[in-house]
This record gives sequence, C-alpha cells and structure tokens, in this order.
Amino acid sequence: MWDNPRLLNMAANALIGLAVLIFAYAALQLLLRSPLFPLREVVVRGALKNADREDIASALDGVGGNFFAAGLVEVRGRLERVPWVRRVDARRVWPDRIEVRLEEHVAFARWAQVAGDLQPSGLVNGHGEPFSAAMDPAEQELLPLLAGPAGSERELVRRYRRFAELLAPLGAVPERVVLTARHAWQLRLGEGAYAGLSLELGRDRAEAVEARLARFVAAAPESLGRLTRSAPPDATAQPRHVDLRYPNGFALRVAGWKG
Repeated sequence: MWDNPRLLNMAANALIGLAVLIFAYAALQLLLRSPLFPLREVVVRGALKNADREDIASALDGVGGNFFAAGLVEVRGRLERVPWVRRVDARRVWPDRIEVRLEEHVAFARWAQVAGDLQPSGLVNGHGEPFSAAMDPAEQELLPLLAGPAGSERELVRRYRRFAELLAPLGAVPERVVLTARHAWQLRLGEGAYAGLSLELGRDRAEAVEARLARFVAAAPESLGRLTRSAPPDATAQPRHVDLRYPNGFALRVAGWKG
C-alpha cells in the first residue's frame, strides 16, 4: 500500500473528507448552542376572533434559547393544539425572532354523526374539516346542523352549499342536512314560508338528488299553494314531509288535514 500512490491518495482524501465532516458537525453544534444568537421573541400575527390569547401565550411558554435551535415544527405543533387554530405558519426572521401567522377555523355548521341521536358533537368549518371549540350557545344554535358518517364532513359541506343554491328561489335554506348510513339524503328547511318542511331526497342513483330537489323547487309554489287553497276552511293544511324519491313527482305528508 505504501508504495502505491493511487491508494495513498484515496486514503488521504478519505481522511480529509472525514475531518471536514467532523469539523462541520462540531461547528453546527457550536452554532446551535451559542449564546451569541439568542431567540428574543416570538411574534404572532393574524386576525384572531375566537382563539384565546392566553392559550396562545401558554402554548408558546418555554419556546426560546438559541435562534437556530428553536424548533419550528414544535412551535407549529403547540399552536395547532390551541382551540380555534386551524393552521400555523412559522418562520425564522434574522437575527433574533420567530414570526408566526395563525389562521382560525370559521364555524360553518354544527356536526353530528348519524350513528347517534343527531346531537351535535362538534363543529365543522367551510373546508369540511371537523374541529372542537367552545362557542356561545346562542350563536351555535344559529348554525345549520350537518350529520353523516365519520369522514363525510367535506361532502356534507359541499352538498349543503349546492342545496342552498337550489332552494334560493323559494327563499328557503336548509337548517339540517343528513346523510344516512345508507347514503340517503334528508333535508329540513328553515326560515320563510317553508320553515320546518322535511325533504326526503333518497340516494344518488341514475338521477342525482340535486335534480329531484330542483324539480321540487320548480313545482312547489303552485303545488303547495293549490293544496292550501283546496283545504277545508277549518283545516290547517301544513305540509310537513315531502318524499322526492319518485321518478316523476313527489308525495306530501300533510298535518292537520286529510284530503
């Protein structure tokens, strides 16, 4: 080996490379522990409406030390556990601070699983993401109720928006949208002349449930108006349930009158 220049050069290069790696590792450790680069502050930005500032401060308690050693992943993880916080972006800002930008959840609806009794178990945002957070009971009651199997939150939000769009000509909005365990759709309307009316849409088959709802919206003013006009004077003919699972029409269940 000692009389082989090629092998000697290879061994020398390997030793130099190893020395460089050891030096780089030592320099990195020195940098991460150096008191010359302290982390002096964590700045939180973002419009906060519901997230509690004390909870945020508590989550950041203990974050400090070296500017380079402070873990951004740890900072994100701590803040994402704060109620109402949806997303956290964190970055280092030279020379001595971390800047954090928070995005809050915006409550879109109450959420319940159909396996239970449709009692809300949490909230869902406009992205279809479930979350849990304290909310004023009066404000929470103003939100629509979405109920479905676990994992269907995104689809419920998407369908709610579509159903609301289709119902707009009637001046009605869904106050409850349910996707049953058998993947059948049920609505209950709130506000306006149709408040309290339940709609049985059934499942998506050859005809989408939106097409059935659109057919009802087109026929409802005349059909339900004719029903009210033909009721006996002493009757309170109030449709309470509409079954839209028929291919060419729908059936009404009426409270207060048998025609």
